[in-house]
Amino acid sequence: MDTLGLSTDKHGHRHCAWRGAAPEYLHYHDHEWGVPVADDIQLYEKICLEGFQAGMAWITILRKREQFRAAFDGFDFRRVAQYGEADILRLMQNPGIVRNRAKIVSTINNARRACELVGETGSLAQWLWAFEPGPQERPAVVDLAYWTGNPTSPASVRLSKALKKRGWTFVGPTTMYALMQAMGMVNDHLEGCACLPQIEALRRQFKRP
Repeated sequence: MDTLGLSTDKHGHRHCAWRGAAPEYLHYHDHEWGVPVADDIQLYEKICLEGFQAGMAWITILRKREQFRAAFDGFDFRRVAQYGEADILRLMQNPGIVRNRAKIVSTINNARRACELVGETGSLAQWLWAFEPGPQERPAVVDLAYWTGNPTSPASVRLSKALKKRGWTFVGPTTMYALMQAMGMVNDHLEGCACLPQIEALRRQFKRP
């Protein structure tokens, strides 16, 4: 990693250094992180996985993601909302996922809250994207100092408070800022990363729900 927080690949392209060398990280950084998302099920999945990640390395979650999807019915929140105690016991016995009872219960709770939100507003995506920060809340340049010094943002604090008020759990400001980065609500690829302009182009083309 250089002083800008970037690393250079064998082709001479620079990327955010956290991209590392693991195949899961390479694909996630280059093709998913920061790409705008408007699909409700994908957004619910991202909220859940960011919650499961709390206190763990993200690579652990990426490596277990397909098993998470199988265990939670593809993160179809309408189906997960119907889970009961038998499902909690089933999930606690599944070695392919993170067997943390509080996080499993939270996933089920948040599925029910997602159903309520969609019933009220019509779309989880539309509700979430309303929290997109304006230009005045974003730095002129996302550099290493900004990236390492800002685990939350005013927008992620607002989003966290709004979700908690609706009864969601494992949605603290830091987790919600990670969600905003992951779903493309903000573009936090570092200045000089090859993906920065690509993601910015996608954000310009993206039709907000």
